Amino acid sequence: MTHASGTQSAAKLQKTLVLWHIIIIGLAYIQPMTLFDTFGLVSEESHFHVPTSYLFALVAILLTSISYGHMIKRYPSSGSAYTYAQKSIHPNVGFMVGWSSWLDYLLSPMVNIILAVIYLEALFPAINHWIWVFGLTGIMTWVNLRGARFVANFNSLIVLFQIIVIGVFTFLVYQKLSMGLNADGKIADQANAYQLWSLAPFWNEMTSVGALITGATLLCFSFTGFDSLSSLAEETKDTEKTLPKAIFMTALIAGVIFVSSTYFIQLYFPKDPTSYFTDIAATQPEILLLVGGSLFQSIVLSFAIVTVMASGISAHAGVSRLMYVMGRDGIIDKKIFGHIDPKTFTPSYNILIVGAVALCAGFMDLDLVISLISFGALTAFSFVNLSVISRYALRDGRTKSFKDLLNYVIIPICGFISIFALWLEIEETSLKWGLIWAVIGVCYLGYKTKGFKYSAPQYNEHE
Repeated sequence: MTHASGTQSAAKLQKTLVLWHIIIIGLAYIQPMTLFDTFGLVSEESHFHVPTSYLFALVAILLTSISYGHMIKRYPSSGSAYTYAQKSIHPNVGFMVGWSSWLDYLLSPMVNIILAVIYLEALFPAINHWIWVFGLTGIMTWVNLRGARFVANFNSLIVLFQIIVIGVFTFLVYQKLSMGLNADGKIADQANAYQLWSLAPFWNEMTSVGALITGATLLCFSFTGFDSLSSLAEETKDTEKTLPKAIFMTALIAGVIFVSSTYFIQLYFPKDPTSYFTDIAATQPEILLLVGGSLFQSIVLSFAIVTVMASGISAHAGVSRLMYVMGRDGIIDKKIFGHIDPKTFTPSYNILIVGAVALCAGFMDLDLVISLISFGALTAFSFVNLSVISRYALRDGRTKSFKDLLNYVIIPICGFISIFALWLEIEETSLKWGLIWAVIGVCYLGYKTKGFKYSAPQYNEHE
């Protein structure tokens, strides 16, 4: 079966990735050091219970990662949630899920450009930010044009160093707390201050479940890398065994890092984040300064620029594969989006397009971009859980044993309910712009299907 029109190369994505490659790409995409950037916003939204919001998000993510694993085994396609909903529910539903996921994936590289510019401006305030935007986008695009295996190798040392930095930072915070100090001074002199090993950062009299879920909704952004790994299905060896394991392990490793680190940070910064930070939407520079001093801040910020680039590179890889599958289906232009370079075996046109879109980081606000990503991510997570129920329980009738009921009904229902709880607390801005994007998608789908007379086109190799 040909992959496109006669003018398109017959090249395919190549299976070169193994388990550790996938986990590295996932952790690089997630970027563990993002916990420093989101701490201020989530602390405010969760009423100073950041680690608990991470736990709420982690439960939803782990349940959903199991559903991703089931769907990968059935449809080892780079289309991820788009393909799963398309094949399991309806092609038109699949398109809308892919359209929403596109919003998530397409904006993710932009977030990393914005973060890198924030760090660079803190170090070099006199340099125009557009120089950084163009330079960083160029590097991100170049690395992706070299192929997925190159991306994994490029990111491996960066992920290791991130974990080391977080470990050193957490140890510095622990030292201060063990000496009886927090960001406000001596803990003994403060009324109702958190003591070391206190459970108060997880739960106390100020705890509000609604606030915790609001914080968890923002933190979905922190976990978006785990689901993007499914877009590497057609470049992974032994896909059906490797990818489900890699997705679950990536989410779990990231969750353990996030919860344990923010526990100590919340102990050290126990009150309203606006009393510690001038910009709660970008707290990494100030957290590093307040805990480690100016030299530590300069060293880590210099490295943080590399870490967000690694995350951006992984995000860039994910969205270019999603666009490739949608192009291969013919729902968007096949000659452009369905193209694979015959020399590098990468969706090179898509990589260049994503690079061009990432240049918009020079105009965008970090809060808005993160909120838009949350809409796309929650849509994908919701429909992956529903796809498991539709495919295995309803279509295949896999409900006759307790094991089948657990895998294909109970766990995906629990996953969906946990994601639905996050939907209830989603920010108004995210919902508004996400729905506008969805309306545009419905209009485009109506045009492609001649007023919904036909189903959206789909590629049937794995059916």
